[in-house]
Amino acid sequence: MKRAIIIVLDSVGMGELPDAGKYGDIGSNTLGNIAKNVPGFCLPNLESLGLGNIDGIIGYKPSKNPVGCYGRMAEKSAGKDTTTGHWEIAGLILDKPFPVYPKGFPEDVMKKFEESIGTKTLGNVAASGTEIIKLLGDEHVKTGYPIVYTSADSVFQIAAHEDVIPIEALYEMCQTARKILAGEHAVGRVIARPFVGESGSYKRTDRRKDFSLDPIGKTLLDYAVESGYRVKAVGKIEDIFNKNGITDSVHIHNNMDGVDRTLEYMRDDFEGILFTNLVDFDMLYGHRNNIEGYANALKEFDQRVPEILGQLSEDDLLIITADHGCDPFTDSTDHSREYVPLLVYGKKFKSNVNLGTRSTFSDVSKTIAHYLGINNSLMGESFLNSIL
Repeated sequence: MKRAIIIVLDSVGMGELPDAGKYGDIGSNTLGNIAKNVPGFCLPNLESLGLGNIDGIIGYKPSKNPVGCYGRMAEKSAGKDTTTGHWEIAGLILDKPFPVYPKGFPEDVMKKFEESIGTKTLGNVAASGTEIIKLLGDEHVKTGYPIVYTSADSVFQIAAHEDVIPIEALYEMCQTARKILAGEHAVGRVIARPFVGESGSYKRTDRRKDFSLDPIGKTLLDYAVESGYRVKAVGKIEDIFNKNGITDSVHIHNNMDGVDRTLEYMRDDFEGILFTNLVDFDMLYGHRNNIEGYANALKEFDQRVPEILGQLSEDDLLIITADHGCDPFTDSTDHSREYVPLLVYGKKFKSNVNLGTRSTFSDVSKTIAHYLGINNSLMGESFLNSIL
């Protein structure tokens, strides 16, 4: 019973890509800068898999006999956002980045949106999600107008207090925005950002919801389902792929809940793919430049690695990687254009194989398709023969 388990540590990059300067990310190294600036920091279980043996990694102890295979991957697609990274992991490479709006969305877009939802809006600026509700939360509560904002990523975000705009109404607003944001304004994601609390102590809730575009072509997930496999998604994977190629899904409250749900799915008797995203690294710590919080989240995950390995069946293939960087040490609070680590493990696979620098994240999908015997026209190159 063959299965592939992909765990994406959202934003856990490991050093700037050669073209990082085009994205304003010179000096970004999410894992390296955390190790450098947090005394005594280490990730022993990930290091045992080969994290410290990866070419170019800084600050992690190499293992003499790593039990896994290891490498790093460069992003071939244009961009550095969540959707682009996950789509590339699943076999799609974008030659054009999703549009971004550092000065806010055009007047015609906002006018159409306001007319469609029947109310004015607040904001329409690029801002931190926690800061925008501090700044405009009181006015939102007073007027009932939703708060619209974006970031350096290709996102149209709508924040609303759950007592002012009920959660289902907020989701409907997002669906309206998703229909409007097409063509040249087809942002990667429209995101509902509900919050609660009183003036001075507003807090975002875990009822966030992403409304993504359909992938531009068939992904590994589509091919797997067409071949009769199950595809189980944990976290925001279902949203990123807009439910395409997903047979089962569960949303999560935090990273550790995500690990719990992953372990539950691993205990199920199924053939196919289990695809997990752990978003706290990015959402709670990377974007907020919280080095200590990011470091602690990495330690928490590292402590769960033995459980994950212990739950693997004889024919399971485990891949741990990331989708981009989000270095909490740099001045920027945005994603960073970085290499991502590649750790591969399975009971029937080789250990201590250096997979080198892969030219695209899509090598993951090509390898999994190869392992599961799925005919496909995905981008990338399989490394299966190197680890069998």
